[in-house]
Amino acid sequence: MFTDDHAARFREFGFVVVEGFFTVEECDSLRARISEIIDEMDVSQHLLTEFSTQEKEQTEAQGNTDYFLSSGDKIRFFFEKGVLDSKGDLLLPKEKSLNKIGHALHAREPAFINLTFSPKVKEVAQKLDLKEPVIVQSMYIFKQPRIGGEVNPHQDATFLYTEPLGSIIGFWIAIEDSTEENSCLWFIPGSHKAGITRRWLRSPKGEHPLLKFMGQERNYPDDEFISVPVKKGGLILIHGQVVHKSALNTSDKSRHAYTFHIMDGHWSEENWLQPTPELPFPPLYT
Repeated sequence: MFTDDHAARFREFGFVVVEGFFTVEECDSLRARISEIIDEMDVSQHLLTEFSTQEKEQTEAQGNTDYFLSSGDKIRFFFEKGVLDSKGDLLLPKEKSLNKIGHALHAREPAFINLTFSPKVKEVAQKLDLKEPVIVQSMYIFKQPRIGGEVNPHQDATFLYTEPLGSIIGFWIAIEDSTEENSCLWFIPGSHKAGITRRWLRSPKGEHPLLKFMGQERNYPDDEFISVPVKKGGLILIHGQVVHKSALNTSDKSRHAYTFHIMDGHWSEENWLQPTPELPFPPLYT
């Protein structure tokens, strides 16, 4: 299913679409399990954290609490902007309020483990000549109707830095159709060849905020982006340095996706996400 042509296009443009990579049944099984996880979640046991990709808000929200920083080996819940009242209580049902669930679905949930470590994912890694790839994180993204937040132009390597640069790859799987109407991803083709100008770092122990940006993101003209719709079950393979974004979802349709990142290089100890004794980064080739 993942051909030499796919691999060549990925290397040239920094992303590639593989339609039908997962079956409708596989997508439905993930969505059903996510619904169960939400039903089982006791809101009172979780810090209600709004997730944002606006730099100042991102530093204030994710950078001031351990709830996000220590989520790499856990299943935790992050909410859309504007869904909490002045007392910190949800204004909408929890299933309508979530931005994403992360960051260890690939290691804690059998349905997600089976898909993440499936032979077809390993085949992609082998076609790309990855030698010792590991899974570093996973997320289920909701892109809620009407309120699914804008994701600013960014490069994944800003947040998941490796040496050599470019050894992080995102697998983005459409759990339902992703269209311009419900805010599909947009990319700048070839932008993965220009390096990065910004990093998100852990602050030295004892300093606040716990996370901080170093450097500045470039300005990207809107006309450089192209939309990349994909049907349910389709895969978008994302180079760690390619610039991409998505708009606020103003439609009445959600845009669920499951995404995970693999790394075949040296992981920076300054990254927000770190392996733990409880969950070292699991190897893909097992």
